[in-house]
Amino acid sequence: MNYVDGFVVPVPADALADYKKLAARAAKIWREHGALEVHECVADDVQPGKLTSFPQSVKLKAGEVVVFSWIVFKSRVQRDRINAKVMADPRLEDMMDPKRLPFDAKRMFFGGFKEIVAA
Repeated sequence: MNYVDGFVVPVPADALADYKKLAARAAKIWREHGALEVHECVADDVQPGKLTSFPQSVKLKAGEVVVFSWIVFKSRVQRDRINAKVMADPRLEDMMDPKRLPFDAKRMFFGGFKEIVAA
């Protein structure tokens, strides 16, 4: 089974085009280093919940949208190897400065997941 890194990010709606450019550039680099798939999705039907929800998870503010992303790898070992290469890739150097990102990186959350069902 594959291994997946998942991300949820609050993005200002007026910065979504900038985010999309950044995400497309990063996706190309992840794929070049061996990621199997990269997906970036903007929320279309996510409502605030009573206890939990995508908007609540990132403390969504007025004028922001939720972006849900995932990257697929062959295994966690491959993920760790690929991510190390990606983080050292000079083409992404500008993405390492949170002040230059088109979203609030402090409210982003992410994690690695073992796939248990694939259909």
